[in-house]
Amino acid sequence: MRFFAVLNKDGGTLRTTDLDALCSRMEQTLEAAGHRLEIDIVPGSAMPAALDEAIGRRGVDVVLAGGGDGTISAAATRLMGRKKALAALPAGTMNLFARSLAIPQSLDGAIDAFATGKIKAVDMASANGKPFIHQFSVGMHARMIHLREAMEFGSRLGKIGASCKAAWTTLVDPPAIDATLLVGGTEIEARASAIGVTNNLFGEGHLPYADDPAGGVLGIYVTGAQARGEVLKFAFNLARGKWRENEHVDIHQADRIILKIRKARKKPYAAMDGELVELDRETELKIHPKALNVLVPADE
Repeated sequence: MRFFAVLNKDGGTLRTTDLDALCSRMEQTLEAAGHRLEIDIVPGSAMPAALDEAIGRRGVDVVLAGGGDGTISAAATRLMGRKKALAALPAGTMNLFARSLAIPQSLDGAIDAFATGKIKAVDMASANGKPFIHQFSVGMHARMIHLREAMEFGSRLGKIGASCKAAWTTLVDPPAIDATLLVGGTEIEARASAIGVTNNLFGEGHLPYADDPAGGVLGIYVTGAQARGEVLKFAFNLARGKWRENEHVDIHQADRIILKIRKARKKPYAAMDGELVELDRETELKIHPKALNVLVPADE
């Protein structure tokens, strides 16, 4: 296969990685397995154009995107519905989509897996026509991102620290949102501190990512926790991946839902794949089965 790698030198662990050594390792490993490889290293601001160029190249079979979850999401959005496959190099803080694809979390391990990998079709989701690979969220998660972005940090550890501060501020004063969800023909009214709509249901007992990225459903998580104790218990269950053990979380699944925001105590924020987005009064969310080709380990 012919690979074209686009590496975000400002993204995640790549900002502190010896990129010359990494590129040499990629070339040796992939070419030894019979593949061809081109590499483009760019700053984060140039990633959209670099991805467009890589995807537009004739003869390329796999676009290898290296960076954080935002980089992987940007690449997946551009590859949705195309024959070319995405290889997600896990160089971010959480690497949630790469985890759902069973890609090893070390850079060396991921490169070895790509060398002998296979192409598989997995699902994408969309919110009012805009694709996402992981989650669309309203409430606590989105507010936490909004608060974190107002802080200054210059490293991965700094980002983790800012995330912890923003999370604590959100947990002690959670948002309250009155919403209506139309799920499979059933109208659900909720007063929620968080609403998450995910590309397939999250697995249990680990970080929030899907065990089956080709399950063909949206996961819908509505959190009604408001009192401080309730919210802290929710956060504890969230960290342990114990969604179904929390009495304040209602879980649904569907292939399409309509989310309507009726009222909010504070300005509600929305996030999609970890990035803040404009929140419309009404959002249509849909699953797109097997809309993205990805490279996964041969034994996945």
